[in-house]
Amino acid sequence: MNQIVFTFITHSRDYMLEEWMNLMKENADERLINVVSNEMFVQTSAEFIDMIISNTRRNNEEFASKLSDFAEKVVRLGWPLSFIIEGLHKFTLVVINGMVMKEQVTKDNQMEIIYDLDKWTSPMKQEIISIYTQTWERTVSLQKMALQELSAPLIPVIEGITIMPLIGTIDTERAKQIMENLLTGVVKQRSEVVLIDITGVPVVDTMVAHHIIQAAEAVRLVGAKCMICGIRPEIAQTIVSLGINLNEIVTKNSLKKGIDAALDWTNRKITKVEE
Repeated sequence: MNQIVFTFITHSRDYMLEEWMNLMKENADERLINVVSNEMFVQTSAEFIDMIISNTRRNNEEFASKLSDFAEKVVRLGWPLSFIIEGLHKFTLVVINGMVMKEQVTKDNQMEIIYDLDKWTSPMKQEIISIYTQTWERTVSLQKMALQELSAPLIPVIEGITIMPLIGTIDTERAKQIMENLLTGVVKQRSEVVLIDITGVPVVDTMVAHHIIQAAEAVRLVGAKCMICGIRPEIAQTIVSLGINLNEIVTKNSLKKGIDAALDWTNRKITKVEE
């Protein structure tokens, strides 16, 4: 790196931070900045500037560590990659403008300085893109796993009776999750009766019906009874028109009726206690 540029960057941290924040506030999407408090914006901006400055040193491990921490933070804040790359571009402008003010940039050396800055920031930009993308993909993957766990919960309501409420569309991947949660939960909770509530499933086609029938059959094989609840009239009509056979499975049109039947199967009933 050009020695003049190096000296300016390593000795002008506070100036660069202040100017960078002003530029970002003036030109960036306000929604991205307003999503965090001013204190958080100042703190995150300082981390960004410190991360860039650390790349002037020969210790690449320090820069890599700061970049990894910064990427995780901005992904959580919801700042897009374009915002970070724009921030790096604004940092270059801050450096050039600051050196011009100090009369360190002249007609004789301006091309050399601009070329040197570009040569320094280009690999850094690629590394930022790479680490940000990896962090984003890892975060999305973890969120997807968490959503999958929540998408097919098995809820115990009474001893021996559990309910799996399903909401939204059911694809092959989700059907696999439903099956795993059902079998694991039935054995773990020692369920006698499982109610699969499809009230929140908007469309039941051949594939969805096939997945539900498979799940009900799997429950039966591990020693529990299974019932499908929430079959609305339009879904019943679709099932009949598609020629789907549900003769081997008990069905109810509401979860309430399903619970009543499950209580009957387990020789229980709910009675009102007189005061």
